[in-house]
Amino acid sequence: MVQTPISPDKKLSKLEKIKENSNFLREPLATELQQDTTHFTEDAIQILKFHGSYQQDNRDNRVKGQEKDYQMMLRTRNPGGFIPPELYMTLDRLSEEYGNHTLRVTTRQGFQIHGILKKNLKATIAAMVRSMGSTLGACGDLNRNVMAPPAPYKNKPEYQYAWEYANKVADLLTPQTGAYYEIWLDGEKVISAEEAPEVKAARQRNGTGTIFHDSEEPIYGDRYMPRKFKCSVTVPEDNSIDVYTHDVSLVVIVNEQNELEGFNVLAGGGLGRTHNKEETFARMSDPIGYIDKEDVYELLKAIVATQRDYGDRVNRRHARMKYLINDWGVAKFKAKVEEYLGKEIAPFRELPEWKYKDFLGWHEQGDGKLFFGISVENGRVKDEGAFQLKTALREIIGQFNLPMRLSANHNIILYEIEPSQKEDIETILHQRGIETNPDAIEPLVRYSMACPALPTCGLAITESERVLPSMVDRLRALLNKLDLAEEHFVIRMTGCPNGCARPYMAEVGFVGSAPGKYQVWLGGTPDQTQLAQPYEQRMAADDLEGFFEPIFVFFKQNRQPGESFGTFCGRVGFDAIRKFTFGYVPGNNPKKGRKMRKNQKRVSVPDELFPRLKEASQQENRPMNQIIAEALNDYFAKKEKG
Repeated sequence: MVQTPISPDKKLSKLEKIKENSNFLREPLATELQQDTTHFTEDAIQILKFHGSYQQDNRDNRVKGQEKDYQMMLRTRNPGGFIPPELYMTLDRLSEEYGNHTLRVTTRQGFQIHGILKKNLKATIAAMVRSMGSTLGACGDLNRNVMAPPAPYKNKPEYQYAWEYANKVADLLTPQTGAYYEIWLDGEKVISAEEAPEVKAARQRNGTGTIFHDSEEPIYGDRYMPRKFKCSVTVPEDNSIDVYTHDVSLVVIVNEQNELEGFNVLAGGGLGRTHNKEETFARMSDPIGYIDKEDVYELLKAIVATQRDYGDRVNRRHARMKYLINDWGVAKFKAKVEEYLGKEIAPFRELPEWKYKDFLGWHEQGDGKLFFGISVENGRVKDEGAFQLKTALREIIGQFNLPMRLSANHNIILYEIEPSQKEDIETILHQRGIETNPDAIEPLVRYSMACPALPTCGLAITESERVLPSMVDRLRALLNKLDLAEEHFVIRMTGCPNGCARPYMAEVGFVGSAPGKYQVWLGGTPDQTQLAQPYEQRMAADDLEGFFEPIFVFFKQNRQPGESFGTFCGRVGFDAIRKFTFGYVPGNNPKKGRKMRKNQKRVSVPDELFPRLKEASQQENRPMNQIIAEALNDYFAKKEKG
């Protein structure tokens, strides 16, 4: 079988050759790790990703003519967000010893450590692996961390099935190359948990072209996947993992006796895109069908093989599975998957409506123990002033030896808590400045997310994590001013269009488009069941209040009872919103003048008038373009009167 059916006149991308020549993810990484340098070459960087690390530099420290401040980011592979206590304590220590003294919860339920120097990378990974951790496959062109709802309900079997199969799917699609242990542990293979025999058998089982015989990588081959591949497992109703945003999502289906029967399957989701490249776009997944539990591994292999063999290996911007399904259509994609599977896929089973859940605060596990969800603003576990989350977690886990689950909204859930421990845990949290009542958390903060962006991410166009808190504060002040104090909505921000914080499913999504400027996406829903749409291409952060005030006023005047902001934007449409905002001035009297919008033609202001215009704008707390619009309207009104 040919690994990728590509026309002979098409040239493979450079990265495909790097993967093919890497000897199953060994070189040139292994050689360069031994060299006394501060950073890796571009070829080694590409292979390093498969091992769970990105090479970055601190962009705050860039000085012209000097070498960049190179550092590595490490990301954990932990299906379902599971972090055992010994691993957390190790991560905490490593972040202090080698990192930047913080940990970052990712939106795929992993941890990231930032700031590791190349010379300390091997010691860091080795320590993680020896503490029941792994970074293998956390980045790169293969299956990423498999997600599942973080709630540790012991009396709801469907949640336990989701955890079980998140682990099994992760094991099935874990790279089999020995490179990881050879490079980072000198060949010592540390195994923290034994694979299920059924998973081992499924990885080798063939007959329909899904595997490569006599290969170190039976599922992936020597070129791995065309691009990253993301899976999730969830239960009906629970959309705590953004079910429509993955390459493959499995939904647990149980019978009346709460026994696992099989899974509904969705495929083709993905949010990464590129500005000004219309051929790239965010996409929600489609229902593919239902599969019995006995066939789930073969189905996953069939889907992987379809993307592996037919995904675009020439143009990486077009290489995600969402583009394959979009180009082919669901019917053709399903037919090819069935060809690899060797049987038909049953019809998709009806599901209840999805609901977003964050599981913050105290809850019963269902077995007499408790779990507790902690809100972590933008996922950053740190000590800062009176807020000392990092120290609090170190004290709690060190004292009570508790496991944790990370959530897809980068929060932390501690579980297996004895009722007798509750008071002591709350005392530690209060002493360290951590809010324990989720209802006391500002809702705009509770339902917001931002990617790290500057200064560490090399792809960032502008700020995200460092600027979102202030923008949330400004939005709250604006809502209060407009008598919308009870309103809140899902806000997500990324510093570039790759969409790591999933802004395209938010009610309000900010996507970096230039320094200090953001695309604004509107129309997602509170439960993340509808794709948002781009409303504005370049909103300056400084114009936040002037931009949103007319939109919020329109929402206030025209919403239906109980209607959320995102649902409202999707219902009324952007034309109606733009028509209102174009004629809006404070006080909402359109006849007084029009508020200029960013997508209108621009005019210049004479140099001698600009200081006066700026002074008036500051004194009146109004945008300059609004003052200009009023002046022009007065001018044309007088002209019309003759």
